[in-house]
Order: sequence, then C-alpha cells, then structure tokens
Amino acid sequence: MQTAYKNFFRDKSIGFPKFKNKHRDKKSYTTNNQGGTIRLIDSKIIRLPKLKDVRIKLHRQLPKEAVIKSATISKTPTGNYYISVLVEFEAAIKPVTPTRETVLGLDYSSKTLFVDSQANNADYPKFYRQAEAKLKKAQRKLSKRQKGSKNRDKQRRKVAKLHEKVAHQRKDFLHKLSRQIADDYSAIAIEDLNMLGIAQCLNLAKSTNDNGFGMLRTFLTYKLTEQGKQLVVIDKWFPSSKMCRFCNNENKELTLSDRTWTCSHCGAELDRDINAAINIKNEGCRLLGIA
Repeated sequence: MQTAYKNFFRDKSIGFPKFKNKHRDKKSYTTNNQGGTIRLIDSKIIRLPKLKDVRIKLHRQLPKEAVIKSATISKTPTGNYYISVLVEFEAAIKPVTPTRETVLGLDYSSKTLFVDSQANNADYPKFYRQAEAKLKKAQRKLSKRQKGSKNRDKQRRKVAKLHEKVAHQRKDFLHKLSRQIADDYSAIAIEDLNMLGIAQCLNLAKSTNDNGFGMLRTFLTYKLTEQGKQLVVIDKWFPSSKMCRFCNNENKELTLSDRTWTCSHCGAELDRDINAAINIKNEGCRLLGIA
C-alpha cells in the first residue's frame, strides 16, 4: 500500500490506489524479506511470511552470494502458483570486443519472426495458429455457459489451459533461440520497432502478437549482458529496407508489398528482408566503431 501511494504522489497519471478486483485483476502479491523471513531452505522448500514452509519446484539455483530482497507470489488463470524471487548480487562480467564477423543483424519478419544478415530465418512455428481451431471450439462452448455457474468455471479453465500452453510454447522457443544467438555472436543489431503500432496499423495483429518479437529482444538483452556482449538498437527511421547495401542508394518508392527490388543506381537485384538485415548489421558495426 505504501508503494502504491508513493507511486501515486510521484505521478498522478498512475492513478489513486484501489483494491484488486476478484475477477479482472492479476492475482498476485509481493512480500519483502525482513530479517530472513524469506529464505530458501533447500531445492524443494521455501519459507515465506505467513505461509511458512512451502514446497516448490525450483527452476534454477540462486547465485551463491545472492541476497533475497523480495518474493512475488502469483496465481495463473489455470490455478497454478508461481514464486518470483528478486535477489541482489555482484556479477563479474568481462566485456567482449565485437568484430565484424561476430556481429549479426536481425530484420523483423511477420512471417518467420526475423531474417538475419546471413540470409537465415527463424522459421517460427506459429503456435497460436496451430491451436486456433481448438481455441475457437472451446471459446464457443464457454460463451454458451451460464455466468456464475460451475460448468462455466470448468470451461474457463480449459480455455485458459490452451492459452497457457501456447504462451509456454512461444516462451520456450524464444528462450532456446535467444540462447543460441547470444552464445554464437558478440553483438546483435536490431531495429527499435513499435510492435504495438505495427499490429494496429498494418492489419498484422495476429501474426505480430504470436511472434513475440518484443519478448525475443528482452531475452537477447539480458543474455548478452550476462556475457559482456552488446545489443545495438538501430533507430526505427533508419531506411534499412529502402537502401541498397552495395551503393547506399535509397529507393523511396518501395512499398511493403515489394519483396524484391532492383537498385536503379547499380542494378543489383535485392531481396527486401536480407538486404534490410545486412544494412542493420552495417549500421550496428558503425555504431560500435567497427571499421
């Protein structure tokens, strides 16, 4: 409550503190560690204020000298409980000097998630579209259940489980992909895109939200930082798609439907996505000071 009031007086746009709603708000609360009230007893039990010892499945071990600051307990719509533990520790990170060969450029693609500067694509499996038929059937059944009934709550859980499975599949895929990229390259160049604007303005909401490109960027950021590597963010107005990578001539008449184009200056045949990814890599190298 104290944090909520501080945030309100700091910025009135946040709004006056209000109680959580039973049905609409996220079911979670945060508790601070005061004199060891939160501690990990072993890999199967955590001690929490009021709740005492709680059996858990530990995702990963905490760093040896980590100090637990707080814990957030949350309940998902499917009825699963999670504990997110905030810790503080000093990490010894050795900076890695990037070279042109170890820099990778990524250009967003609504079809395959991204195309990189080596002409490879992520080949995203489109988990939401795979589950769309089951979701449609389950949601139709939910709409016919009487509000407040036990049958409606049972059906709501079935719909929530389908959505949760899609979310877990997406997160698992992006974690593995970001780990592979972060291990193989010393720097990643990426565009600073407004994903919400792309979803709303270009009629690509389903593909954009299913891809999780913003989540991939978040994963890359912290995984590269942990290894002393860098994520270079290119300005969103940089003409990566419209600029020829050979002569830097800009094709201002290029439209979104043009997947390939010919440079009027040097005559090069260019694939839109691959050309953009290479331009993003070159711009990233320039910002990093790589000749």
